[in-house]
Amino acid sequence: MNADKTAVAVKDRIDRILRSPAARALASLAAVVLLGVIFNADGAFFKWGTHRDMLRQVSVFGILGCGMTVVIIAAGIDLSVGSLLGVSSVLFSMLTIHSGVSPWLAIPATLAVGAAFGAASGALSARWSIQPFIATLAMMVFARGVAKLISGGQKISTAVQQADGSYRYVDVPAVFEFINSSVLGGNITVVTLLFLLCVIVTWIVLDRLRPGRWIYAIGGNEEAARLSGVPVRSVKVFAYALSGLFCALAGICQAAQEQQGDPEAGMTYELTAIAIVVIGGTSLRGGTGGIWLTLLGTVIIGYLEKVLSINAVGEASRLMLTGAIIVLAVLFQKRGGS
Repeated sequence: MNADKTAVAVKDRIDRILRSPAARALASLAAVVLLGVIFNADGAFFKWGTHRDMLRQVSVFGILGCGMTVVIIAAGIDLSVGSLLGVSSVLFSMLTIHSGVSPWLAIPATLAVGAAFGAASGALSARWSIQPFIATLAMMVFARGVAKLISGGQKISTAVQQADGSYRYVDVPAVFEFINSSVLGGNITVVTLLFLLCVIVTWIVLDRLRPGRWIYAIGGNEEAARLSGVPVRSVKVFAYALSGLFCALAGICQAAQEQQGDPEAGMTYELTAIAIVVIGGTSLRGGTGGIWLTLLGTVIIGYLEKVLSINAVGEASRLMLTGAIIVLAVLFQKRGGS
């Protein structure tokens, strides 16, 4: 009899583990890494440089994913993250490259503009009851237009056009070189460290501060949260403003990596950011999930892209595979919640 009870208890424990989003994300990560081991491109997968480059390439998406996590937990969505990255990239480049503004001023200014755009999306959704999909879709188009307007539709590079039509070339600002550099003996990039910093900030907000508890409450049941005294409108604006702040930081990193501000930067990045959050295991229904799941989702996407890249898989196949993986991730979520 005791043996039967023990067997049932073990089975229940295994079922709970399998239902855990973290366990499913870890299993997905293990599967992707196993693919890399099998299809290692003549040993390229086993070199540290491959993993370092993977982290560098996926860090900008991971920063966007941090903001997307907060918004999705609040039962929202943010389609404007790619466009906000683009306008931030252009603004930061204009301030530092063309105007010679100190990075100590340019960085806070760019972050503030990104947060303002995000707060505007939150206000449209929270205060005027526009569906988050529509509000952020409008902001996506608007912000892209702003990026093209202030840049004149041109990339903001070290070639500065003069009044007579000629060009004057300036040096790349030192802050660009720093953000694009590697530290710790060249083993990790500054962009990756900034991504990890965003992860920590998001964890503090969601798990250690009152607004984080309110965000989970709103995502779980907005009406119940309102009746419990949660300032729903203000919290939603805060969630989108935080997402906009992370978008601005991602735009700064993108500009540093490309050494220019491109008004077209960030196109379709919102899809990758959503994929990262969903594949990690955060539910699109809101109220559940967390930043550590997004960290796992970021690494999964990063390794998947790197394995496909080192094996010379075409972009079309990569996009189709990513789409299929998103569908599978949502199906696993539904099965885990059943």
